[in-house]
Amino acid sequence: MTETTADHQLLDAVLEQVRQAPDGQTEHALLGRLEKAELAPFAGADLGDQMALFRVHFLLFHCLYRLQERLAARGEWLDIHCLSISLRPLSSASTADTGAMAQTDPLRTYYLELANLDAMDAATLEAMLSGFWRRLDGGERHREALDLLGLEEPVDADQVTRRYRQLAQQHHPDKGGDTETLQRLNEARLVLIT
Repeated sequence: MTETTADHQLLDAVLEQVRQAPDGQTEHALLGRLEKAELAPFAGADLGDQMALFRVHFLLFHCLYRLQERLAARGEWLDIHCLSISLRPLSSASTADTGAMAQTDPLRTYYLELANLDAMDAATLEAMLSGFWRRLDGGERHREALDLLGLEEPVDADQVTRRYRQLAQQHHPDKGGDTETLQRLNEARLVLIT
């Protein structure tokens, strides 16, 4: 990718703000620093608008992944995650870092390709966000169901059914249990076997 003077200046400005937090920072904190520094395209964006928020997020991660390449050549590593963006020395023993960059990282590939930003429209963004929240909710419900039944992964349907029957016998209203607990056990079983 050919770097223009404007690109170079933008990357330098983002790097300056990354270096302001030597212990790392969240994406939100870094965006706040960029806003305060009045750095376009981050300053003045209406983050209450989903498309504007996505655009700012995408451009930030595009810059961060480009910086990661640049910094690796200088012996530094940029850890990139929405909850922690931080710099650290790249040790010669740390081949996992550069190996990760050499391998196909789908997120890295996605954010480095500006055509992905250009292709995003409101309907596609809404579908992407809905899918994310469904997967997140499904994962939480799965963990809660395991906890309620006192199980740990990996489990199969037979294990779930056996444990469910034990607890259902124990908590059945006819045996001194309560209806609410039995209903929660029924729901947990369904979450785990469907």
